[in-house]
Amino acid sequence: MSAYADRYDVVVIGGGAAGLGGALTLARARRSVLVVDGGEPRNAPAEAVHGYPGREGTPPAELLAAARAEVAGYGGAFADGTVASVKPLPGGGRFLVVRDDGTEVVARRLLLATGLVDEVPEVPGIDRLWGRDVLHCPYCHGWEVRGTPIGVLATGPLAAHQALLWRQWSDDVTLFLHTAPEPDDETYERLAARGIAVVDGEVTALEVVDGRLAGVRVGEDLVVPRTALAVAPRFTARYALLDGLGLTTAEQTMAGHVVGSYVPSDPTGATDVPGVWVAGNATVLTEQVIGAAAAGVRAGAAINADLLTEDTDAAVMAYRSGGAPQGAQGEPLGGRDFWDARYRRSERIWSGDPNTELVKEVAGLTPGRALDLGCGEGADAVWLAGRGWEVTAVDISPVALERARAHAVDAGVADRIDWRTADLGAGFPAGTFDLVSAQFLHSPGEMDREKVLRSAAAAVAPGGVLLVAGHSGGAPWEPGHADLVLPTPAEVVASLRLPDGEWEVLRCEDHERVQQAPDGTRMVRTDNTVKVRRVAK
Repeated sequence: MSAYADRYDVVVIGGGAAGLGGALTLARARRSVLVVDGGEPRNAPAEAVHGYPGREGTPPAELLAAARAEVAGYGGAFADGTVASVKPLPGGGRFLVVRDDGTEVVARRLLLATGLVDEVPEVPGIDRLWGRDVLHCPYCHGWEVRGTPIGVLATGPLAAHQALLWRQWSDDVTLFLHTAPEPDDETYERLAARGIAVVDGEVTALEVVDGRLAGVRVGEDLVVPRTALAVAPRFTARYALLDGLGLTTAEQTMAGHVVGSYVPSDPTGATDVPGVWVAGNATVLTEQVIGAAAAGVRAGAAINADLLTEDTDAAVMAYRSGGAPQGAQGEPLGGRDFWDARYRRSERIWSGDPNTELVKEVAGLTPGRALDLGCGEGADAVWLAGRGWEVTAVDISPVALERARAHAVDAGVADRIDWRTADLGAGFPAGTFDLVSAQFLHSPGEMDREKVLRSAAAAVAPGGVLLVAGHSGGAPWEPGHADLVLPTPAEVVASLRLPDGEWEVLRCEDHERVQQAPDGTRMVRTDNTVKVRRVAK
């Protein structure tokens, strides 16, 4: 996995009513949402959606297009195609989603709205007419075939109930026993009382005229004229992605008869796997379009609440360790606001000592021009200047730079340091340098660290060195870094896109160090260091 894969609060897999209901709710909650959809909704063969107040009779494609536009209007993103695999990432709380084109994204939460597959009986002609003249739900299609000759294909013990249900829409209903067991006397009586004919024998084919159902063939010779046929398919939740998540399906039974399989969940759609929700027909087999959309909305609200808890826990931990507060909208402050607020919380944030890896790797270099990126309170810049370097020191926070200037004056090196306030994500200092140092250049918000480090490499003079130090993972006492990309050293080198033959890698490795937690406990955390030299011309 690339450490620079796109990251979303929620990836919704499936763009039907359930998925779009969840995506709309989450987007309106200001969550970053990606909907991955293969464009093959279960109700695509149907002419219209029914039972959806306000959208009665709307073609399925039109309803989905309108919903997609609404989600996009609130900032939701879409990716056409399917998902090839999903798996939890080490450490918990994150998932790697790989699309069929190989694209990788990382999600904090997942909403599975993958629907189900209708497994229809193997009778010639059914597949061709499915969703038009061969139907399964009277509430979805009964009005459209009212008063016409309707057949019911029996495949299990619920067939008689199905025939009695369809009788509400037509007084001409025939039950074809096909492969179902023989009804008992009481059931025959109930069917007869409602004027429902019963035909013995196995259905061998459907008779089609001009693309429409004309009759049902039983055995070799008998054809019963019908213009609609009700079939009870087996409903099977799409399960291709479940194994990678550790999810399993359960069998749904009715009157002791297995009618399909589904993904178990609680009323909000939460599954047994933390961070994974499911909505729509994947978990409720008989859900109609409006119910699926409502289930997506419920799941979206539950996911947002879960994320809110995680965000608040992280904010509390950051607050306790001197981090910045949240903004007016409840979001963590980013960029200059974040760092100014954090520095104002204490008279000194950092130790005042230069970074250990900088001292180790630079001590043997001949002093020249140095660029210190994210210089903070200036300890590295002051150390470099004290050893003869001419330093340009850059930070986004004016509060930090004010302190850094004072430290430089106290150390007697103020004339050797050029302090600059700059957002490295928006612009980069001009010129070339014999040393470019980026020590723990991590920041919440929108900073593109990969882009900044490529600019840093471009600023290295021939024979000069780029030194990058970073965290390999979150601090042991913190719940995680939801907004930070923490790449491995190899990923840092790869992201620099260094031309072959123009650079040599001097160091690329993880290493451990002891750090004091906010409560005073000394704990071990893992960092990494990358040191590369531009070949002198």
